[in-house]
Amino acid sequence: MARATWVLATAAALFVTGKASAHVASTASGGSERSPQSARGSQVVKRMPTLEERVISAINGFRRSRGLAPLRPNAELASAARAHSLSMAQLGYFDHSSAVGTPFWYRIKSKYPGARYWRVGENLAWAAPNMSAALALSLWANSPPHLRNLLSRAWRDVGVGGVFVSPGPGVYDGLAATILTADFGVRR
Repeated sequence: MARATWVLATAAALFVTGKASAHVASTASGGSERSPQSARGSQVVKRMPTLEERVISAINGFRRSRGLAPLRPNAELASAARAHSLSMAQLGYFDHSSAVGTPFWYRIKSKYPGARYWRVGENLAWAAPNMSAALALSLWANSPPHLRNLLSRAWRDVGVGGVFVSPGPGVYDGLAATILTADFGVRR
C-alpha cells in the first residue's frame, strides 16, 4: 500500500512603508503585489544574517510567552527563504509565488523535501527603508493569517531570509527596502 504525503500550505504577507502604515498584500486565499522588473543601474542587494537570527529569536520568544515550543532553525528552510527574498529584491515583486508563478509550497519543497507528512507555511514582510525583528513580529502578530503561522503547534522548523535592496525596483518604487521571508515547516 502506497503512503500518501499530506501537504498543507499557509501563506500571508505584509508590507510597510513610512513609519506607521501597514498593508496586507496577500493572504492564504490569494492576492499579491506583482510587478516584476529587472534591476537597473547600481542596485545594492545584501543579505541580512543578523536580522535573520533576531527574527528567529523574536518568533521563539513570542511562542514561548504563549506556552508553545520554540522552533528549530533549519538550514533548508533558511535557504528557501533567502532565495525567495533575494528574487523579490532583484525582480521587484512581493508575492508568495515565484517570479514565474510557481506556488510557494512548491518552491520550498525543492529545498525542504517532504516525507510521509509534510506541511509548510510562510510569512512575508517588507519595510522601507529598514525592518527590525520587533517590527516584523509586531506586523505579523497584528494580522490573523500571520498570527496563525506564528502560533501554529504544527510547526517544528523555521528558516528566515532577509535582504536589503537599494534602490528597490518594481513594487518597491525605487525605495531602499528590507524584505523578509519566514518559512515554517514540519515533516515526519
